[in-house]
Amino acid sequence: MVHSVHGKALAWLLLLSACGGGGAPQSVPDKPPNIVFILADDLDVTAAAQMVQVKSLVTQAGAQFRQHRVSLSLCCPSRVTGLRGQFAHNTGIFKNGAPDGGFQATYSTGLENSTVATWLRGAGYRTAMFGKYLNGYPDTAPSATYIPPGWDEWISPNGGTPYKGFNYTMNENGSTVSYGGTAPAYITDVISARATSFIRRAVADHPGQPFFAYVAPYAPHSPATPAPRHANTYPGVKAPRTASFDEADVSDKPSWVAALPRLTATQIDDIDALHRKRLQSLLAVDEMVKAIVDTLRDTGQLDNTYLFFASDNGYHEGHHRFESGKNTGYEEDLMVPLSVRGPGVPTGLVIDRFTANVDYAPTFAEIAGIGAPSSVDGRSLLGLMRGQTPASWREALLLEHKSDIDDGILRRDGTWEPADPFDLNSGTGDAITGFSGLRTADGYTYIEYENGERELYDNGVDAAQLRNAYATAPSALKARLAAWLASLKTASGSGLRQAELASMSRRRRRVLQPLA
Repeated sequence: MVHSVHGKALAWLLLLSACGGGGAPQSVPDKPPNIVFILADDLDVTAAAQMVQVKSLVTQAGAQFRQHRVSLSLCCPSRVTGLRGQFAHNTGIFKNGAPDGGFQATYSTGLENSTVATWLRGAGYRTAMFGKYLNGYPDTAPSATYIPPGWDEWISPNGGTPYKGFNYTMNENGSTVSYGGTAPAYITDVISARATSFIRRAVADHPGQPFFAYVAPYAPHSPATPAPRHANTYPGVKAPRTASFDEADVSDKPSWVAALPRLTATQIDDIDALHRKRLQSLLAVDEMVKAIVDTLRDTGQLDNTYLFFASDNGYHEGHHRFESGKNTGYEEDLMVPLSVRGPGVPTGLVIDRFTANVDYAPTFAEIAGIGAPSSVDGRSLLGLMRGQTPASWREALLLEHKSDIDDGILRRDGTWEPADPFDLNSGTGDAITGFSGLRTADGYTYIEYENGERELYDNGVDAAQLRNAYATAPSALKARLAAWLASLKTASGSGLRQAELASMSRRRRRVLQPLA
């Protein structure tokens, strides 16, 4: 039903008039803004910086969030957090497979009944999904062509090998369509074509109705297959040799890290090879971003569309002796790109507030002029995007990871699919000990492992996280961080947002010296 569009348009006009901020004044739209959300898979900030079209058409044309992170660095939990605006301890989705993760757990617990898709559709938006949904989809659903609640248009792989870029099937609005192994079937290009077609049809066939398009390519997730036209690009490029690459001394780190040997020459070659493929695979994503921007411009929708570009988690490549993967509480895995352009967003705006994937859903809700459910843990980014200074903002981000073993996903054909295929994770995978932790706005990373081990880094003086300072840190600091973490890891909604503000007093900050 679209009868609520005009009411939501009025709500948006009131919201727009109330939102000041930098940049040139924008003309008032006659309908709520469209939203396009592009979510890459396993994209770290270093690789994202190589994307020319994203940089010119989104980042430089709008705002860049430089302190944007995920709370749990793993595909499915992160994506559920993005759709619902809740941390993993409130969704119950910690892994990529059952019983405590994946599509199976999301479906069986009814989480799909309240997502940004259902909220926006109820507000009069036309909603569409293109690409990767949740790990394991559609296993345990009533059929291979199951479409979750809230989506008017649904284009998502339901079989084959979409991670490899070719030879997969797609659920296209309730019908299974097969794609082969030749260039026209390359999955990023197919997703791009379907997304741009939707935008054109939404404008032509549903004039006056705003739309929400969720576009989720598989790149640069391993095995990071590039489009054939990009297979020979980036010759000789190597993974960045950061200060933590093949870290020389890990004796102060938790046991599962301290047990890792130095990387071999073969492992380093593999890291470099995968790094090149990741960059190659991103070229098609970069082209997709340009195609979407061009389509929005051609249809007259660019000035009334918020276009977000982000990733579901970061990625490590040789850092701290890991090979290639994610799952940890280190900065390489937590930091993700986020840029946005749209009405009222000043060009060239840089935002250094602490933001996270838990903020997507409430942001989309506020853009649509509706309230997010009370269960939402995140904060709307709309004010920040418009250059406003909030009266208060989170001072710490909760970090989570569960160590239970994923045995994989039992598919309908009786075969087992790895819960997150092709991830190497340095051979650690689910051997990573479960943890909860904090990344604070004043520079600390504090992690408590289930086995009793602890990590503490002062990122202001140790950005590469080379020295675990927990053993020598002031007891007052450790007690404060432990209490702060305890207040967050079971909280929800407004209580959680309030706990995020419980930072150290100004007096305490002056007393505590940097961990040098």
